[in-house]
Amino acid sequence: MTGAGQRGGWTVSAHEPTRLILLRHGQTPASVGRLYSGRGNPSLTELGHEQARSAADLLRDTHIDAILSSPLERARQTAEAVNATRGLTVDIEDGLIETDFGAWEGLSFGEARERDPELHGRWLGDTTVAPPGGESFDEVHARVAALLERVVVDHPGRTLLMVSHVTPIKTALRIALDVGPQLLYRLHLDLTSVSVADFYPDGGASVQRVNQVSWSARTS
Repeated sequence: MTGAGQRGGWTVSAHEPTRLILLRHGQTPASVGRLYSGRGNPSLTELGHEQARSAADLLRDTHIDAILSSPLERARQTAEAVNATRGLTVDIEDGLIETDFGAWEGLSFGEARERDPELHGRWLGDTTVAPPGGESFDEVHARVAALLERVVVDHPGRTLLMVSHVTPIKTALRIALDVGPQLLYRLHLDLTSVSVADFYPDGGASVQRVNQVSWSARTS
């Protein structure tokens, strides 16, 4: 077996994959309040910075060729923590930005449901539905798919750290697994969790790891 077989997967390919290390950002005040946090731009909390440093420790011995980050501050701060001892450039990638929750930004689940009960109910089960003034999960899927296609072409055989948010990371894993939208609603990703997927230039993919968190970050 070649290709994926050399990385521990089952996909057969004559080419080396592009390995994507998908890192979710650390805690923010919105995380603490369990609020919809999309295009809002809170910084990491003190614990969030600790979680980012724990992620850096978790990845200390992992080879990384390049780092891509969502433009939002919480992702950029997490990326910089990992990059602190590496000397790479953190490249901003708009495709990694979180879902635009529109009018629900900064609201709790209950507040959003109370504000738009019928729409909120449909949104929970239909990826074509968008929050008021926001972005549907299908729209997120389209931009993440375009990003993955591009990075596989631009970075053949390399390992990239991509620091992002819960929905884009779930979407990348959904694409790698070639499964339906229910994964978005059933997969849990912790703050500063690491997931890893290999993407091949001939279209194959292999998920290697999902939601790995350092012990200190998980128990903090």
